[in-house]
Amino acid sequence: MFSGSNIVLCFLSLSLLSPVAISEKCHPQDKKVLLQIKKEFNNSSMLSSWNPHTGCCGWDWIVCHSTTNRIRWLTFQAPDVPNTRLVGHIPASVGNLPFLERLEFQNLPKFTGSIPSSIAKLKNLMYLTITETNVFGPIPSFLGQLKNLELLELSFNKLTGPIPSSLSQLPKIRSLYLRSNKLAGLILDSFGLFKKPSPDILLSDNRLSGPIPASLGQIDLERLDLSKNRFVGDASVLFGSKKRLQYLDLSRNLFSFDFSKVDFPKSLGMLDLNHNNIYGKIPVALTKVEDLGLFNVSYNLLCGNIPQGGYLHTRFDVFAYYHNKCLCESPLPKCK
Repeated sequence: MFSGSNIVLCFLSLSLLSPVAISEKCHPQDKKVLLQIKKEFNNSSMLSSWNPHTGCCGWDWIVCHSTTNRIRWLTFQAPDVPNTRLVGHIPASVGNLPFLERLEFQNLPKFTGSIPSSIAKLKNLMYLTITETNVFGPIPSFLGQLKNLELLELSFNKLTGPIPSSLSQLPKIRSLYLRSNKLAGLILDSFGLFKKPSPDILLSDNRLSGPIPASLGQIDLERLDLSKNRFVGDASVLFGSKKRLQYLDLSRNLFSFDFSKVDFPKSLGMLDLNHNNIYGKIPVALTKVEDLGLFNVSYNLLCGNIPQGGYLHTRFDVFAYYHNKCLCESPLPKCK
């Protein structure tokens, strides 16, 4: 026989598990915004769990704060079934989620339109990712207003125009990834204004051009990728024995500088300079960079002996050196 107290406890337990109780674990204003977003996505089947009769903290693509139940993460990634992918543009309504810390749109090829200005209202945003979409237009300067932003990942889209100088005003930025777009124009002097520790900067496969500013050599970053652009001139300012640099890719540009006068940090693990107009000799100091795991200076104007000793002639094969002006010694043929 159940006692009266047991029956009451049982009833309370069932109540806590009921849809009504669960729906209370969702801030009503956030829920209203999410249902508006679903409407803007034409009630996509990808959002089938977004049932107005259930708590939004249990919906797919969402993470809530454990105590306040405010929406912290909104992360859309295309599922394996193509027909369920989101179609449309970034809803302006996302700007009405004031406690949002992470916003992601990934692998959504039917996603178009520009980046809405309402994103500037997300003052708590730390991570903004828009990748592998057909989002187009310029990178908006208002992104510089997101003072808590640590990651800005806008790679593999259709973005055009210059990189706005306002991005250098992001005080907490640690990763700036703008690869594989149609960005054009110069890198501005403002890129030397990033606060320490400087962010990783990946700008490969765009249409950026001109010389790099001297200020870029004043920041101490770990990863820099400027490959597959139209840069010209002297890039030696990016090197330095006291820097933290680990990864540097300048390949497939028109850089021209004397490689023999460059100093290298001991932390360097990857250096790719292929397809440029770099001249001079390969510095002997490179033989002492023990962590160098990838090295390529092919298709340049280098001359002289490849320094022996260390790993330059044993770790890297002929393809790291060929098509230069007059390089010789192992792994290339001996000097005459």
